[in-house]
Amino acid sequence: MAYTTAQLLDILNAEMKAAVRGDRLLLSTDSRIDDPVIAKAIGPQKLSQIYAFRDFREQIHQYQIAEGVSGIVWRECRFRGESVRFPEIHPQLTATAEDKLRLGAAKGVVISFWRRAIAGLNLWRAGNPPEPTTLARVETLIENAEWADVEATRSELYLLLCWGNPKESYYAWAYPESGCDRVIAAQGQPSGIKV
Repeated sequence: MAYTTAQLLDILNAEMKAAVRGDRLLLSTDSRIDDPVIAKAIGPQKLSQIYAFRDFREQIHQYQIAEGVSGIVWRECRFRGESVRFPEIHPQLTATAEDKLRLGAAKGVVISFWRRAIAGLNLWRAGNPPEPTTLARVETLIENAEWADVEATRSELYLLLCWGNPKESYYAWAYPESGCDRVIAAQGQPSGIKV
């Protein structure tokens, strides 16, 4: 019987603690980093701990794919009296093909929550600086997204409209194969918090 998602997270947590304590060392760290200044600044002990955990986590990812163990955890977002519960990929795990389908299946629930929660708020495309946008433009982005995610502060609601690889979509380096369009709903101008 395969491990569950919760069991894999417990295993990863225990392994991370062991690496931080120095119980896990990787002896071949010199060839892993090309910049000798960074390698010297971090030091061989810390590099060994980092790469030992990273290698272990990669083995967990391979196990997930081979055994079909989901990387999904469930999260709840609340904003202005509304709430939504939706799936997301845990940062320490990877997404299976089935996980991506589950993310896509939850898109409608996330978008419905977002539409209810943004009444009376201004919409902005995230950027530096943020640009005002319209609901019609956001609807086009919604149509093109494979899945949606939301984040909230006390006064702002962030809609992330994503595509591609769920593990890479939040990083700028993955664009255009993977990515997320970010929309901010705020009373006035956005605060500048980066989500």
